[in-house]
Amino acid sequence: MTSGVDALVEHLFRHSAGQMVARLARWLGAARLDLAEEAVQDALVRALSIWPFSGVPAEPRGWLFQVARNRALDLLRREAILRGKLGEIESATAETLPAPTSILGDDELAMMFMCCHPTLPPTARVALTLKTVGGFSVDEIAAAFLAEPEAIAQRLVRAKRQIREQAISIEIPPEGEIGARLDSVLDVLYLLFNEGYSAHGGLNLTRAELCGEAIRLGEILGGNSATDLPAVHALLALMLLQASRLPARVDETGDLLLLAEQDRGAWDRALIARGLGHLERAASGDRITAYHVEAAIAATHAVADDEASTDWAGIVRHYDDLLELKPSPVVELNRAIALARAEGPAAGIEALERIEGDPVLARYYLLPAALGRLWLEAGELERAARYYEEALTRPTSAPERRFLERQLARCRRPAPR
Repeated sequence: MTSGVDALVEHLFRHSAGQMVARLARWLGAARLDLAEEAVQDALVRALSIWPFSGVPAEPRGWLFQVARNRALDLLRREAILRGKLGEIESATAETLPAPTSILGDDELAMMFMCCHPTLPPTARVALTLKTVGGFSVDEIAAAFLAEPEAIAQRLVRAKRQIREQAISIEIPPEGEIGARLDSVLDVLYLLFNEGYSAHGGLNLTRAELCGEAIRLGEILGGNSATDLPAVHALLALMLLQASRLPARVDETGDLLLLAEQDRGAWDRALIARGLGHLERAASGDRITAYHVEAAIAATHAVADDEASTDWAGIVRHYDDLLELKPSPVVELNRAIALARAEGPAAGIEALERIEGDPVLARYYLLPAALGRLWLEAGELERAARYYEEALTRPTSAPERRFLERQLARCRRPAPR
């Protein structure tokens, strides 16, 4: 029973903690964001201690929210400076406490726009939203940023202090002000989806619930008249097309499968159709974003029958366009991999070696892993093994680590006589 309860609480934390924090923080005010987070954490801890003995309630999310709300009120009672506001909060929560099945709404979207206020540094906006709305740990955010956890923790402390000092409110801004914050909100959804699509830590390669949450929040944006914009639909297209591959990204034991190894019959055709529909809607504007180009790359994969028939030369051209819009060593790495598929491993190796010393990629296991794969394809087993060994020294999820170990074993396997 305990293991089942642990798994359920973990799922609820990933799926609902950010929504509960957002609802509480809108009542308490942005200055009490830490209190809202503490109340939700306490509710989850209480569930872990009570549910194994009393059983899981019929509406576990509603139970958690009720306990978190009550805990927040208890914490407020201990702060004499806020006693004047206590009656107002108690009255409001008593009147508007939602039914257990209808906790959700626009609260987390309002929280995202607060976290993405233009006066906050761009990197702080994304980190704060991932922490507050996505329920990410500091270590997970650091992995997503390829940064040190201590730096992320300091960034979060500074951002919360700035929110308190500037009295930034939790609200969806007026239509005329949305544009200044929308790019940061889209960046958050992009990172949230990517962490679900390829988790940087833990036992599982993917976290489908994080992908689903990013898509859900994106659809809230796409359904709002103020944010029904081509860039939003381009990001939705990208996320849906990528999510269509989730069922085929791992085998029955949870181990990673490369694109060439995936059963394309297991790709979700309904999600592909939805993604292509959003890509068509994204074409209505005159501004091309990085999301447009990445969605076009994902669409090229989605419509190909197999890896051999994929338009790799077209994908390389898309990456050239992406480098103009969003130059980064990670984009160059992905372009090099596509180039290897289009022109052979030597072309890919040459392109990867040009970025091998980039400090941004110092913690990124995919760079040495890609070089290991291409040297393996070229028949240079010793060089391939060195790169796979280097990849194993960098942060990975458990499935990624097992994949690298299998590839390293291939390099060391005696040649047949």
